[in-house]
Amino acid sequence: MKQLILGGTRSGKSLFAENLALDLHGKQLKTANHAKLIYIATSPRIDDEMDDRIAAHKARRNDVWQVIEEPINIADIVKKSQAKTTLLIDCLTLWINNLIYQDLNVETHFETLCQAVETAPANVIIVSNELGMGLVPEDKLSREFRDYQGKLNQLIAQKVDKVAFMVAGLPLWVK
Repeated sequence: MKQLILGGTRSGKSLFAENLALDLHGKQLKTANHAKLIYIATSPRIDDEMDDRIAAHKARRNDVWQVIEEPINIADIVKKSQAKTTLLIDCLTLWINNLIYQDLNVETHFETLCQAVETAPANVIIVSNELGMGLVPEDKLSREFRDYQGKLNQLIAQKVDKVAFMVAGLPLWVK
């Protein structure tokens, strides 16, 4: 099962995705040995406020999660995944930021991730922000970032089985 969870800031995306992953993980434990639950965190540690956000996410999770902090090469982790595994990628928005900051070829990384998600034997749950519903950003870089986000959300939505849009902590299933 492959799922994309979209929404705005503080819409409940991450918590909802974590609960979906735990549900899939629980079902796997009933039917298979050695099921794994892997949290792929893309957020870099850039300041105290981000450290506080990361700490809050960690506090919610228990020790059944294996956490991999990977700001760039998430497609490699997805490619190496195995059946009986559930991957939660949180989140694509910070990942895009990391790609731009490192001056990497964003389009190539998008293609690689989409291929990895499509062929992964694992369950994959992906969290991403929906940015295109507000004002047009004032500067060129911000507009490019918003456009990359919209493009990647569309590409990933084509590769997954289900898409939910989070509003006030509630999922609206759009696919």
